[in-house]
Amino acid sequence: MDNLTTSAGGKNSCTFHEEFKQILLPLVYSVVFVVGLPLNAIVIVQIWLARKVLTRTTIYMLNLAVADFLYICSLPLLIYNYSQKDYWPFGDFTCRFVRFQFYTNLHGSILFLTCISIQRYLGICHPLSTWHKKRGKGFTWAVCGVVWFLVVAQCLPTFVFASTGTQRNRTVCYDLSPPDRSAGYFPYGLTLTVTGFLIPFVLVVGCYCGMTRILCQKDELIGLAVRKKKDKAIRMIIIVVLVFAISFFPFHLTKSIYLIIRSKSGVPCATLQAFAITYKCTRPFASMNSVLDPILFYFTQCKFRESTRHLLDKVSSKWKHNS
Repeated sequence: MDNLTTSAGGKNSCTFHEEFKQILLPLVYSVVFVVGLPLNAIVIVQIWLARKVLTRTTIYMLNLAVADFLYICSLPLLIYNYSQKDYWPFGDFTCRFVRFQFYTNLHGSILFLTCISIQRYLGICHPLSTWHKKRGKGFTWAVCGVVWFLVVAQCLPTFVFASTGTQRNRTVCYDLSPPDRSAGYFPYGLTLTVTGFLIPFVLVVGCYCGMTRILCQKDELIGLAVRKKKDKAIRMIIIVVLVFAISFFPFHLTKSIYLIIRSKSGVPCATLQAFAITYKCTRPFASMNSVLDPILFYFTQCKFRESTRHLLDKVSSKWKHNS
């Protein structure tokens, strides 16, 4: 992780003072772990129990929840790391794997949300399309397989660039790359941002523009079936916009700027540290998508909300009876 000493263009050495990470990162990661772990576990269990009646959207959401769950399981290591002033005692392979997990979850979430958005767009804007109707669950599972392949292929270089190192006689785990490999990481980092965020973001915006045109029509001009989809689509738009606004957009914007600044030589240490701190303040919030994604699931899946409410009522009544 680029935490204590780094270099601009590999020439200027700078010492960073990042004590804020010892409070901010463990706090945010702890919240994500405590809240996100049970939420995503419940989503996975509920979808799996209803696997015989899965829709195409719930298949995408199942894969989204699996990606979030796997990442959340690695958070205790990061919580310990940052609470111990960046000390990483878990070995080089674990360091590389945890960083790989983070980016796999991040870009996997973006692509699965893009798939969900396209699926909803087709349902709202082209409900009578024969091409759309003929693509069933098998096609959806195939798309999920392609998404996982693309995500792993995109993020695999993270396994190469991320590594452990020594800073002030302490073993640390570099996030992007060691300082002396910053120039080599730069083209890959920007390419990952373009392919893993910018292109899917443009597709999502295009879907929402088309959906907004339909959703803004007067109710009497659309049928009952489309009207029911309208409310679900509006809820989905709100949650996905929140996910992009909180997790994805700030992180990729600050990361791209930081990569550009870090790759240049002769940048003053104060400037480099300012951009580094800005980027690192957005990084933990990129993990918040693991909490927001289950909220998207419950806000757009009425039957699962009802089953969860029924389960909670049953547990509550049983608890009251026993007490």
